[in-house]
Amino acid sequence: MLAIETRGLVKSYGPLNAVDHLDLTIAAGSIYALLGPNGAGKTTAVEILEGIRTLTGGTARVLGQDVANDYGRVRSRIGVLPQDFEPFDRLSPLETVLYWSRLFDRRLTRTDAVRLLDAVGLKERMGLSALRLSGGEKRKLGMAIALVPEPELVFLDEPTTGLDPAARRDVWQLVRGVRREGRTVLLTTHYLDEAEQLADDVGILYRGRLVAKGPPEDLIARNAGRTLIVLGGAGEAGLREVESEGIPARLERDDVLVPVSDPTEMKPVLGRLAALRTPFTDMYTRRSSLEDVFLQMVGSRMEEGVLQA
Repeated sequence: MLAIETRGLVKSYGPLNAVDHLDLTIAAGSIYALLGPNGAGKTTAVEILEGIRTLTGGTARVLGQDVANDYGRVRSRIGVLPQDFEPFDRLSPLETVLYWSRLFDRRLTRTDAVRLLDAVGLKERMGLSALRLSGGEKRKLGMAIALVPEPELVFLDEPTTGLDPAARRDVWQLVRGVRREGRTVLLTTHYLDEAEQLADDVGILYRGRLVAKGPPEDLIARNAGRTLIVLGGAGEAGLREVESEGIPARLERDDVLVPVSDPTEMKPVLGRLAALRTPFTDMYTRRSSLEDVFLQMVGSRMEEGVLQA
């Protein structure tokens, strides 16, 4: 079952395609992270799926319904937490949830509302005005509001932006809890560690196009190697020498990164690198991350200013 499916999705503004023939599939009951630099088209694509923007071309289906023609059948089945969510300052979390439930014709009882606030960790704060909530607590309240209609699909746009590490992890636990309940989550985030921690599948957008997709571990293994050997300070001269030895590598700032996918290759590669003539200040290994994939696939394109195939 697919919660979301787009085929050749296009959103144009004059000659610019903000979303450029996007093919996207998201399995029901999964957490999907949509990544990309600013201006990649993430927000535009998500707002089409939320019914906020109209598409220019292609098709988009949400929970089995065509968003261009049948969105009325979808609206009550989704929940949305926008990036710029701010609660009503003078209302308490309890009042906010009860008010929101009336907008969705759910008419939650006070007991139901308390239970929902307890689920997001706000039961002890439910009587305070929103003015007195911390940034993390406001995001939790936003999660509660998104869950008021008991949605099958939840859109979370940058849910942890500006939060401290402890608050971020609290929100992560809430997101995992949403998935455990059988709901689908579409998450947009600039925090690549967040996507790696939470997502079952990831899509990386650049200039409106999907340039990579798959489970985080698969993307890391295919594109960055499971382990990186780092030659600190080797610079461009070191990169040229490593590549002249037939060893794939890339430059990140002034360090040369050598990906290794097969553990049996590690020892011989380390031996060859240790014999390099180019000086370097440090040599160590680290586990590859989704950030390495992102920088490799998108960073070079951003520097060159062109989208390579």
